[in-house]
Amino acid sequence: MEGKCELCHRQDIILTKHHLLPREEGGKEEDIALICEDCHKHIHALYSNKELAVRLHSIEALKADDQIRKYLKFIRKQPASKKVRSYKSRERRKR
Repeated sequence: MEGKCELCHRQDIILTKHHLLPREEGGKEEDIALICEDCHKHIHALYSNKELAVRLHSIEALKADDQIRKYLKFIRKQPASKKVRSYKSRERRKR
């Protein structure tokens, strides 16, 4: 499905369902946001499901996070047709 990403606000982009409260942490189908694949991959590269459930369980909380804010500044300048690679953060790789 195509539309507008709830996180980066890019238009006419393929959207995925992001569970704001991850399923393994008790999230339900109602706890979703429609975000682009690039944002979705980047969120999961930076944070564990536990951390997402505890402190980043809303679009507003994600937008307020320093690392996500830096990423959003970058991704908003990219065309919807461009695929952006995301890498696990150093903190995630150590775990």
